[in-house]
Amino acid sequence: MPLRGVTLNKGETVDRALKRMKTLLDNEGILEEMRRRRSFETPVQRAKRKLRSASKRKKQRFKYTSPTQDATAAAKAAERAAEKAAPKSPRPTNA
Repeated sequence: MPLRGVTLNKGETVDRALKRMKTLLDNEGILEEMRRRRSFETPVQRAKRKLRSASKRKKQRFKYTSPTQDATAAAKAAERAAEKAAPKSPRPTNA
């Protein structure tokens, strides 16, 4: 795994570069993974953590969907269900 880093821009303070580095690591999830790996996590704890993060992702996803997006998604799902339920016609043969 390659090491992550930032280059110091001309006229930029070290504090600002450290802030960019922390943001970069946070966005990639490296800091969270380091905190998680500090101690052993039992399978039950892991499952609970994954459930919490899944519910957060779900809330975030539905927070920014509009009613038209929901209607479009429902229509596409209905189309797919209808295609699966419809019998397929046999292939024409070249006779």
